[in-house]
Amino acid sequence: MHKIHNREGHMSFINKDNKQETAQKKPGLLGRMAQGLLRTKSALGQKIGAMLAYYDKIDDDFFEELEEILISSDMGAAAAAEITAKVRQRCKTEKISDTARIYGLLRDSISEIMRADKNAESYPLLILVVGVNGVGKTTAIGKLAYRYSQMGKSVLLAAGDTFRAAAAEQLEIWAQRSGAQVVRHGEGADSAAVIFDALSAAAARGVDVCICDTAGRLQNKKNLMDELAKVGRIIAKGWQGAKETYIVLDATTGQNALSQVKLFDEAVKLDGIILTKLDGTAKGGVAVAVKQEFGLNVRYVGIGEGKEDLIDFDPDAYAANII
Repeated sequence: MHKIHNREGHMSFINKDNKQETAQKKPGLLGRMAQGLLRTKSALGQKIGAMLAYYDKIDDDFFEELEEILISSDMGAAAAAEITAKVRQRCKTEKISDTARIYGLLRDSISEIMRADKNAESYPLLILVVGVNGVGKTTAIGKLAYRYSQMGKSVLLAAGDTFRAAAAEQLEIWAQRSGAQVVRHGEGADSAAVIFDALSAAAARGVDVCICDTAGRLQNKKNLMDELAKVGRIIAKGWQGAKETYIVLDATTGQNALSQVKLFDEAVKLDGIILTKLDGTAKGGVAVAVKQEFGLNVRYVGIGEGKEDLIDFDPDAYAANII
């Protein structure tokens, strides 16, 4: 193993952080996602920066340590292995020996994994939002409603979380902010019945977007997951337009997100991910692990508490700002 204190590699790491500070000051997607990923970037970037300053050549030991660092950032073993393999292959093919170029190779590899084809949305559109307790489903729904209302779409919200106290009231508040309509029943009502009524109302009123809230449930509680599957069957039978099912994942849960995705996908086929609380964690790499294992794309990212703090996921911005 050949190791030295590589001043050039170390300075490259410092300069990258300076660029990050500049990016944060820029308006728009890149700057806002950069802010959300700051803690992940700090943790991962420091480890990679230290590694690049330590090695004077790219060899098997170098790649072994790189893979271990990626695993420690919650990208998971499979994703870390694929990213490392991609970087190794490019180093070999392009005869790269300068360790400072590893930053760019890593970003390219992560962006490639996270990239997804963007299909134009069709309307009327129904969005079912699911997830465990406390991940921010209702808040994410409120932000989605605001997003669609800003696009000029009519929105109806289904208060399907009939279990949590004041969940419907919270949804009403979000509806007022976006001008959305709400269908709700009393606390403790059958969630499937609420959503059935919401589907009927949306169809009768010619609503563009119907977004359905659901009660938070632990993924290992079979009876609760069976109830969610019932909701999925009602939607499949009662909605004639386009349908999307999003799972809301709290970025701070790290690798626990994988078991959540697996079991929710078995109950109601998932179409995408809303990643919340990205601004409060050093575990933003879990999005890569989920994409690698399940093929699910991150559709939106929550980066704050404001009504505009749900942004479209951009794989290039994500890759550029995670390292």
